[in-house]
Amino acid sequence: MNLEAKITEEMKAAMKSGDKLRLDTVRSIRASILEFKTSGANKEMDETDEIKLLNSLAKKRKDSINMYEQAGRTELADKEKAELAVIMEFLPKQLTEDEVRAIVQDLITKTGASGNDGLKLVMSPVMKELKGKADGNLVQAIVKEMLRIA
Repeated sequence: MNLEAKITEEMKAAMKSGDKLRLDTVRSIRASILEFKTSGANKEMDETDEIKLLNSLAKKRKDSINMYEQAGRTELADKEKAELAVIMEFLPKQLTEDEVRAIVQDLITKTGASGNDGLKLVMSPVMKELKGKADGNLVQAIVKEMLRIA
């Protein structure tokens, strides 16, 4: 079942249960899907596009959470956290930091990368492999740490 079908089912379930926050979040996902379809890209949404869309929505929520927490608006930050949790349900299971470290270490060993030049060798292939499965900032921090880049 593709993302659009899942979202439609979730919308129906949220309406029946009366879960307003979940309904609003699912509607925002659906709106993003419709925006993609009408963007003129002339292509069907594939799994990569779905993950990219969901990651974008999740990143917006994370940014909002940070801004609200800095401003001391905990009630708004809590709402954004709840919306983020709903969005994360549709993303692939996120890898733990240890799992990301293992994948990065394996790639560093295979490529023999080191220093600043190694960053270019490692980041592109590791991000392709971990797309949607790990936060890009976490991956970058781990790669820099393992390559001992300040």
